[in-house]
Amino acid sequence: MSVEIIDGTTITNFVEDEEAFSASVSDLFAQLDADKDGFLSYTEMVKELQRLRVMETHFGVDVKRDPEEVARVYESLFVQFDHDMNGRVDKNEFKKETKKMLLAMANGLGSLPVQMALEHDSLLLKAVKREYSCGAASSNNDLLANAA
Repeated sequence: MSVEIIDGTTITNFVEDEEAFSASVSDLFAQLDADKDGFLSYTEMVKELQRLRVMETHFGVDVKRDPEEVARVYESLFVQFDHDMNGRVDKNEFKKETKKMLLAMANGLGSLPVQMALEHDSLLLKAVKREYSCGAASSNNDLLANAA
């Protein structure tokens, strides 16, 4: 876990960087695809939702939820990803829905920076690292231009 400063622009720039975003989503998809069949099943998606603790916490405090309510939320999220409704999520569906969710998060954050605790392998941390690397590259280019 890492505590980072992030805002909507950081996320938007990451999503708009097709190379960085596609590589990161492909890596995440490969991690989630436990049986390596090129698709995410409901079971594979639920494992990730459980890892993210989507329904288990309320401001960091565990909350006991009705198991049926949790199942309905997980099923709803899976259907949101399964655009063609064939019972499995392919990489393209996963990428499109992940992009929509990240852009919605960016819109919600706006330009006001917030401090967040981010998982070490999360897409949000990858967005922050991308921003740092772009900022460092930009600073180096400015130094080189000023030296010339």
